[in-house]
Amino acid sequence: MATLEAGFLQGQLEERKRRLEVAVISAPQNSDVAALLREVDSALDRMAEGTYGLCLECHEPVERDRLLADPLVRYCLDHLTLAERAALQRDLDLASEVQRNLLPQKGLRVGCWETSYHFAPVGAVSGDYCDLIPSDGRLLFLLGDVSGKGVAASMLMAQLHALFRSLTGISLPLGQIVTRVNRFFCESALAGQYATLVCGLAKPTGEVEIHNAGHCPAIVVGRGGVFCIEPTGMPLGMFLETEFSATSVQLEAGDTLFLYTDGLSEASNETCEYGVDRVMTFVHQQAARQPAELIAACLDDVRTFTNGVPRFDDMTVLAVRRCD
Repeated sequence: MATLEAGFLQGQLEERKRRLEVAVISAPQNSDVAALLREVDSALDRMAEGTYGLCLECHEPVERDRLLADPLVRYCLDHLTLAERAALQRDLDLASEVQRNLLPQKGLRVGCWETSYHFAPVGAVSGDYCDLIPSDGRLLFLLGDVSGKGVAASMLMAQLHALFRSLTGISLPLGQIVTRVNRFFCESALAGQYATLVCGLAKPTGEVEIHNAGHCPAIVVGRGGVFCIEPTGMPLGMFLETEFSATSVQLEAGDTLFLYTDGLSEASNETCEYGVDRVMTFVHQQAARQPAELIAACLDDVRTFTNGVPRFDDMTVLAVRRCD
């Protein structure tokens, strides 16, 4: 485990120990508190010995995202008891339900904008982020991908959701919102954690302001052809002082903005990846379709391309279309 992550976990454990010691003094008869304090002390002892993060049974590293979610984990997944596995499955099922409840309304329509999306975690929870926020006839759309997988990535996804939802309520320009979210991410995320993001504000006039922070190219398609909006900034959480410049595009009636995470473009068969060029070509061919139809057709094409090769990454696709 990286040194900075180990330092973070040690700080978490030391803070828990401090609080538990206070609790033990206040309630000396509480055996549960005393037992938890012993667990924390044991974890700190393993840190001092250099064995922290290793399974007590097989001595192989415990899964990183499980340690980040619970620094007291002592066994890898292969050596959990049946009861522990059942409890973990219940927690994952609950986390999956909570995450899906954070997703926006299906088929949302705001003014002259209609939308559809597809959200497909590769496991119980996802590091992909998708949201649609109506605001006075305008539509704020967001699609992101948090580094890593599993529970730790899903926790950061939920953090992104909360940050954008809270900041859009105070009527800041979109560029300032992205800057503030980036600053918070830099100050709170662990070493190596970041998030790519493409977001935009679709206005009643058809104008769309787009910010692409290190994400896959956004695709604009319609009667005027097809083109990409490339990243104009670094991913969130990498540098504290980063500018996020905007790209402005004018969408006419029938034009569509197609966004996706790399679970789509990097989907593979036995020999190669699906690729951004194929995404662009396919979307261009299907430009006349409604958002839900376009996404369904794209997913069918990906399934045909991969030919049964399993996915290894979360996949989210979002289409925003200006109505006729």
